[in-house]
Amino acid sequence: MNKILPILLLSLGLIACGRETYTTWTCIDNARSKSTMILKKAQMQFQDRQYDYCGSLGPQSYFDLKCPAQIQDSSNNFTPSSGKLISDTNEFQCNAL
Repeated sequence: MNKILPILLLSLGLIACGRETYTTWTCIDNARSKSTMILKKAQMQFQDRQYDYCGSLGPQSYFDLKCPAQIQDSSNNFTPSSGKLISDTNEFQCNAL
């Protein structure tokens, strides 16, 4: 019994390492149009495009197809705590599913 518990715990730990974590959000713009956004590892999938994570400043995270020298110039600015997404000039309110 003493040997089984450590082996079981190790097995569970290895299984958990293989899982990918992601969060799916539903986003609504001012015209009430819905879009789905997925944050997976260091990428954002939004409106049929995949953006790379460029960095964060305070509570805001920045994503772009190609990260600019100044991350605040990225095309997508997302604040997870409020769900506010600014994509280019469009503003969305997002809620995690």
